[in-house]
Amino acid sequence: MPIATVNPATGETLKTYDALDAEEIEHRLATAEAAFRHHRTTSFAERARLLHRAADLLDGDAQDIGRIMTTEMGKPVKQARAEAAKCAKAMRWYADHAEELLADEEGGKADAEDSGASRVLVRYRPLGPVLAVMPWNFPLWQVIRFAAPALMAGNVGLLKHASNVPQTALYLEDLFRRAGYPEGCFQTLLIGSGAVEDILRDPRVKAATLTGSEPAGRAVASVAGDEVKKTVLELGGSDPYVVMPSADIDKAARTAVTARVQNNGQSCIAAKRFIVHTDVFDAFAERFTAGMNALTVGDPLDEATDVGPVATEQGRDDLTELVDDAVESGATVLCGGEVPDGDGWYYPPTVLTDITPEMRIHQEETFGPVATLYRAADLYEAVAIANDTPFGLSSNVWTRDDTEIDRFVRDLEAGGVYVNGMTASHPAFPFGGVKRSGYGRELSGHGIREFCNITTVWHGA
Repeated sequence: MPIATVNPATGETLKTYDALDAEEIEHRLATAEAAFRHHRTTSFAERARLLHRAADLLDGDAQDIGRIMTTEMGKPVKQARAEAAKCAKAMRWYADHAEELLADEEGGKADAEDSGASRVLVRYRPLGPVLAVMPWNFPLWQVIRFAAPALMAGNVGLLKHASNVPQTALYLEDLFRRAGYPEGCFQTLLIGSGAVEDILRDPRVKAATLTGSEPAGRAVASVAGDEVKKTVLELGGSDPYVVMPSADIDKAARTAVTARVQNNGQSCIAAKRFIVHTDVFDAFAERFTAGMNALTVGDPLDEATDVGPVATEQGRDDLTELVDDAVESGATVLCGGEVPDGDGWYYPPTVLTDITPEMRIHQEETFGPVATLYRAADLYEAVAIANDTPFGLSSNVWTRDDTEIDRFVRDLEAGGVYVNGMTASHPAFPFGGVKRSGYGRELSGHGIREFCNITTVWHGA
């Protein structure tokens, strides 16, 4: 993929960029190493001052960067502005909480004496330059949820962003520069995916984090494993959305629409498989399908638009293949399901039912506004369908029965269980998955400690 802004609403190439050459990459790595030697010694107060300044600047830039994100990857502009606001919130949260989250932990007196020490403590120390390989779907948020904790921990960041959001990637480097961060604390590397391996193998790069596809995660994890470097991976998701008879069906159906089509349906944590108890299946399906049908699809820069285009032509082709395969194998289309005429990479909000295990859509992630509906006879079948996926990012459960809630929390194979609501990320809560959705955690105290040297400090008696 060339490094270029291609408007998904029109298919027009707006800007192209040359990739950094080997000499420029070497300069960036040397600059990062030098910046880390200084940044690691700064106080939490100084780091917080800089991050608060960056958050303030981002708030002021929300209109402009929102339009850039929309032009580059097609999300409705009102959602783009909300993404910018969410990033500023997360930056302030880490600025205000990092010192507490990374405070020295004193060992117990009895344990210290048992080890022959007068004092034992655990200290969190930064690792160094961290490479972040980030996707296009939330081009600000995915980066900030890495960058804010990494910078507050004393690390420095190297961003390899998706090749179709170069303007957003360059904006991020400029944001931290304008906030007053010294040169090299956060750098955007305009490079293709083929350059990632050499950078990750460079001894100055100490760790990597990747959000993206399973193949990309495998590639980065393989290289990092060979180099014995820490990685955090957040990969695909095919999140279940389970609705039981005791649920508020109207609210569950309304929320389901948002849960499926937010960001044009291109979210790893979007609900994708809707598993509904047979007693309320028809009522939910009717309301959910009506809600999907009522959405306004169109120009993402129009404030009235609910769903814009899929970000890339290949992404729409992949989505079309999954839907066509399901229909050819017997799935029923309740709404949508056909590529519209005209410019841009649009795909309509679509609901499919009568899904069977041999269909590709049963096992593969649908990255676009396509929902699959399943009928479950009871809680046990609902859990079985929910877990019948290689992914395990998050999950949603709608029920007012405490026994059912306990069972779902116990048995669902996912990194999160959201009860009577839709999955959403928040800086205070850990975020990540199991199975092929990846490993490690972002956000919260868990996230900021992922790229720290957890150091035992032992003092003799």
